[in-house]
Amino acid sequence: MFSDSKSQEILAAITKITSEDVNLADCDLAEREVICDREPIHIPNSIQPHGVLLAVSVEEYKILQVSLNTFQMLGREPEELLGQSLKQLLGEEQVATISSCLSEDFEKVNPLPIEIECDGSNLTFNGIVHRNEAIIILELESTETTQEVDFFNFYKLVKNPISKIQNTHTLDQLCNAIASEVKKITGFDRVMIYRFDQEGAGTVIAEAAQEDLEPFLGLHYPATDIPKQAKYLYTLNYLRLIPDATYEPVGLIPELNPLTNKPLDMSMSVLRSVSPLHTEYLANMGVAASMSISLLKNKQLWGLIACHHRIPKKVTYELRTVCEFIGQIVSFELAAKEDNQDLDYKMKLKSIQSQFIETISQAQDLEAGLTQNPDHLLDLVGADGVALYFGEKITLIGDTPDEEAITAMLPWLEAQFNEDVVYETNSLGQVYPAAQENKAVASGLLALLISRVQKTFIIWFRPEVIQTVDWGGNPNKHVKIEEDGTLTMSPRKSFAKWQETVKGKSLPWKPCEVEAAIELRSSIVGIVLRKAEELTQVNKELARSNVELDAFAYIASHDLKEPLRGIYNYSSFLIEDYSEILDEAGIDKLNTLMRLTHRMEDLINSLLHYSRLGRAELQMRSVDLNDLIAGVLDVIKVSARDKQVEFKIPRPLPTVNCDRTQVNELYTNLISNGIKYNQKTEKIIEIGYLDQDDPIVIEKMLEYPDNTLAKTIFYVCDNGIGIRERHLESIFRIFKRLHSQKKYGGGTGAGLTIAKKIVERHGGEIWVKSVYGRGSAFYFTLQ
Repeated sequence: MFSDSKSQEILAAITKITSEDVNLADCDLAEREVICDREPIHIPNSIQPHGVLLAVSVEEYKILQVSLNTFQMLGREPEELLGQSLKQLLGEEQVATISSCLSEDFEKVNPLPIEIECDGSNLTFNGIVHRNEAIIILELESTETTQEVDFFNFYKLVKNPISKIQNTHTLDQLCNAIASEVKKITGFDRVMIYRFDQEGAGTVIAEAAQEDLEPFLGLHYPATDIPKQAKYLYTLNYLRLIPDATYEPVGLIPELNPLTNKPLDMSMSVLRSVSPLHTEYLANMGVAASMSISLLKNKQLWGLIACHHRIPKKVTYELRTVCEFIGQIVSFELAAKEDNQDLDYKMKLKSIQSQFIETISQAQDLEAGLTQNPDHLLDLVGADGVALYFGEKITLIGDTPDEEAITAMLPWLEAQFNEDVVYETNSLGQVYPAAQENKAVASGLLALLISRVQKTFIIWFRPEVIQTVDWGGNPNKHVKIEEDGTLTMSPRKSFAKWQETVKGKSLPWKPCEVEAAIELRSSIVGIVLRKAEELTQVNKELARSNVELDAFAYIASHDLKEPLRGIYNYSSFLIEDYSEILDEAGIDKLNTLMRLTHRMEDLINSLLHYSRLGRAELQMRSVDLNDLIAGVLDVIKVSARDKQVEFKIPRPLPTVNCDRTQVNELYTNLISNGIKYNQKTEKIIEIGYLDQDDPIVIEKMLEYPDNTLAKTIFYVCDNGIGIRERHLESIFRIFKRLHSQKKYGGGTGAGLTIAKKIVERHGGEIWVKSVYGRGSAFYFTLQ
């Protein structure tokens, strides 16, 4: 059925499960149950006795291994067949047919009609062929009849089941219909639809059984009833038949395959012998024959069609093919039928999600959008509580553990995501024991990772729901300690309904709820990306506008200076050349014109300087602020008219990375203003920086999302006239003066605007605190 590479993949996967050496005496009870998952059931070295197995080399068609029942079924001793060519047993024509199948999918050609002469008569068999690397495995089953099951017979058998499947609308209807139809086709006493949960445990969700049988519908069965490696084999072989569970296994000779020197890999064998634990299990259930048909969804084992009979029962290969076909049809239908489950609830979730996403897209930030309608956030996944984690901030809504418990859980939770963005469990206390103390509100958890970098999570909680589970017998396997200290496991003897009260679990999260959470994250990411794109476009437009504005300011200020000089010069010429003609009023007007043009030129120079600040490239380097301030103060002391100024520097200033020229101008403007706008007899200017525990720093920290401020806050304080509160926002506007031109020595009103520009170009910000009549303090940061 599979190519060499596929066979190697199968063997590797099963070997991984079964290769670990385990000492049962060192295991606790939970670990002992895991040992069932390690039984090497793919290499039992024996078959069921209703057929014959031959292992043949691909190159020479030489018989390498045979089952020990060849004399009973073929009339030839096993030793007689070993080493022979398969042609001696089957003839040239039949071997040629097998050879032609090697390059095809064996599912398309099996079974092959095989005839073997025995004591003068021809025995007819169904030949089932598959290849495992360099070995051909041929299994022969006696045919009950020589009548060939053609297409029309096959069609009659599958027509009614397929019609019933097509007329079902829900998963329950589908499963009940299939259980009933398979029972009719096969004649088994009991046919069940057995569904696996996420932990591998199973539940009978549909059943068709003889009236005198005790119903198994609704019973649960532990994951260990069907070990992991058995579940894996069900994904390879879609049908498994045990016609007589009381059989005696038939061994193979030799025990090791001569080509591999290992036991024969029988993963794909239809005759492969069954684990003794499983035959004991069936006997304890009163089952003498069984057949299992795999149900797969998205290539994963979803469940089984399990058929039981109280006496041995043979099922022809053709009828098994019909059942396998029905199983595959049901597998295709599973996704559609499960999608139809809880359809009204799914529509409700979609409606909530649509409203929710609209709210988030219009909110100022993600946190505001998520918390604007708390009920929608809970109803989106059917939760009772939710915790929103943004960096270091936690917002709790509904019934949740306290903030301390959630903070302690976060490192563990973050490690659960790996490559996934969602993690869910309905038994949080089992996977995270510290959560057991909060099981009343947090037995179930559904966590959504929004951003790993920014540590943003949405964590939904569900409360404990104490449940009564009906098991098919006590699910704990019996363990017997032998005299030599070894442990022997055996399946339970009784399958009567056994009830267990389950605590510490919530209602399970439905797939549609988990999907709603994932879709929420996708929508959030989409909104964030869209807003980021819009912001990028706005920034591009703003940058372009700033460049154009700087260019305009530069050109305008440069070009305006020429006509101003002309006005000033002509006014001067008029006074000089026509002073005898002009009266006093005329001369005053010309002097006023000259004074205004001079002021206009000062304004243009300030504008030109401001525009150059935005265009000049910063010359960043390490600058000792102590040296820089010393130079600034030297210049100010020489040029200042008022000598009664005290400069205070409480402690040495740090070294910063900045443009020395621009920061020099920044301090010059702030210190000069402190002197200029000061009417005190003793003027005081203080220059320094703040510690991290300073109230001003702490207040500033609160403005940042993570409540941290990595930059140093510098300040220049004075005891001058101060600024009224209503003017605190406007003082940084260009050419904004709070006083008349003649007061406090005049000026253009551009000094603080230039200071702000310098700070912003260094990646910082500047602000002022002031008490009118007592003084001002200018604070700023640099990158």
